[in-house]
Amino acid sequence: MSLPPGAGEAVQIGGGDINQAWRVRLADGRRAFVKTRPDAGEGEYEREAAALRWLAQPGSLQVPQVLEVGPDYLALEWIEHGSLDQAGARELGSGLAALHAAGAPEFGDPGLGAVGGQSVIGSLALPNDPAPDWPTFYSERRLLPALAAALARDGISSSGARAVEAVCERIAELCGPPEPPARLHGDLWSGNVLADAHGRPWLIDPTAYGGHREIDLAMLRLFGAPSQSIFDAYEEASPLADGWRRRVPLYQLLPLLVHAALFGGSYGAAAERAARQSLG
Repeated sequence: MSLPPGAGEAVQIGGGDINQAWRVRLADGRRAFVKTRPDAGEGEYEREAAALRWLAQPGSLQVPQVLEVGPDYLALEWIEHGSLDQAGARELGSGLAALHAAGAPEFGDPGLGAVGGQSVIGSLALPNDPAPDWPTFYSERRLLPALAAALARDGISSSGARAVEAVCERIAELCGPPEPPARLHGDLWSGNVLADAHGRPWLIDPTAYGGHREIDLAMLRLFGAPSQSIFDAYEEASPLADGWRRRVPLYQLLPLLVHAALFGGSYGAAAERAARQSLG
């Protein structure tokens, strides 16, 4: 493992997927959560640190403070874990609405400088090159690259691939009314919402970019959202465009393709179902 210089007591903890996770006492006495991996990609932790700072800028939701960042580690403010309560669920919903409304300069790279370049979900990197509109970005920078990765790893069938390609051919009509770029977390499943000891929500592990706000919400629904109150509070703060329910499978298609590429199994079939549901 690699830890910040001068770090004291270090205890390995759960919560790591591709990374090791540690509770560490830093040289200045602060406790920190540290993720580390010897084979981390170049700029990986710098990108995550920049994404956390970008999400923190609007002040709409709590995000762990970046304490230190190195080539093979990231040290973040330590958060005492708890359970999301009703007030915390509503705070998450209204806070997400405000975060999305804070916007992004364009669809794609959120302007994080040299470290912005791509979004990494697990070990899968997806391009963030800006696109002139959301349908183009979603099909060319997200669905088709994720599909190519899933095919290369035998994570999806040929019929599933054809269904995804059909979605991309009709993407302009499927994506819904045009909206300005939202400030997205980018990997917002329930495991990336951390509740603190007071029941309040924190956003962790982002892969941030400028995109359509419905994709964050669709992903939060996919793997078991903590509470319906999240979506109720979001809708009260910032109502979604008509037809959003029909678009949920379309926007769940991306994380399903990513999981098909990374894990195989039943995710390829689930991606095919989402694609066919999207086509109507």
